[in-house]
Amino acid sequence: MRLLSRLRRPGTQDQEPVSLIAVETLPPLRPRVALIIHNPIIRAAGGRKLTEVLGWHDPDDLARQYIADLHEASRGLVSYQVAQRIEVGDWVVKADGYRYDEATYLRCWRNRAGFHEPDEADYARLDAGFDLAQQVEEGVIDEVWLFAYPYAGYYESRLAGPGAFWCNAPPLSLPHVRLTRRFVIMGFNYERDAGCMLESFGHRVESILQHVWRRQRGEANLWEQFTRHERIAPGRAGCGNMHFAPNSRYDYDWGNPNYVLSDCDDWLHFPDRRGRTRLVNCAEWGHGDMRAHHLWWLRHLPRAPGTTDGLLNNWWAYALDPNIV
Repeated sequence: MRLLSRLRRPGTQDQEPVSLIAVETLPPLRPRVALIIHNPIIRAAGGRKLTEVLGWHDPDDLARQYIADLHEASRGLVSYQVAQRIEVGDWVVKADGYRYDEATYLRCWRNRAGFHEPDEADYARLDAGFDLAQQVEEGVIDEVWLFAYPYAGYYESRLAGPGAFWCNAPPLSLPHVRLTRRFVIMGFNYERDAGCMLESFGHRVESILQHVWRRQRGEANLWEQFTRHERIAPGRAGCGNMHFAPNSRYDYDWGNPNYVLSDCDDWLHFPDRRGRTRLVNCAEWGHGDMRAHHLWWLRHLPRAPGTTDGLLNNWWAYALDPNIV
């Protein structure tokens, strides 16, 4: 779990993908998104947007890249649809009612200090202001993407609705709305790039799939097998997780050249697992590049028809729709 704030290394385009799973036999996943961008107008800079003043990424470009990356990583299975786009030229209101003004925020950013605490945004206010939960309930949208500046107070992902559970952040209670559906609220920082957006999505996947397999123990817990890496399972690495590649020695060690034995190829054939193993190193996932690693990892998520031990073989379905968990 992490509130969006600090800088991260950039990512670049990944190399040629490898996949052995045909997705034509699976129903396409086309979640509808409400895209809300807080991009304050800076009057002292002639009315330009914050992204322009500080030279940050265009949120619409980031959204397009993110949609394209998930479509490619899922082999065409996932096609996000932006159902509505809203841009707000003002600052996000914090949970305690605080709101930056342009002079205060720009001073904090220049000094990299003095940002308001507590950082968390007022999610209930956001929901009420844009009727988000009501639109989910009416089937207009399936999830929400919030774009803003560093220290806006968004979590990378958060789950709301009946029976909401940990999704890289505490579940969100919206008692003013009668909800029968869960939905995910993603928080993106447009000072960062698409690789960081994929990491946010990956942590969402980790939280949801850990919840899916919460009752499975030992070798029956396929999620634990998938996320094994050398540090915790010497000689039995799988695909690792967002922070640990199969051979990582520490968090974000995606550029480790050391070879380890991994069954990562076996997951491309799921559920037909035959114990395929081979030696792998960082050449597989971009020699340390964040975006390349995250795309590699996502490509290995099982996406096949049918079930195994009562759970779907298409793990993307769980990651995209928390209502089937």
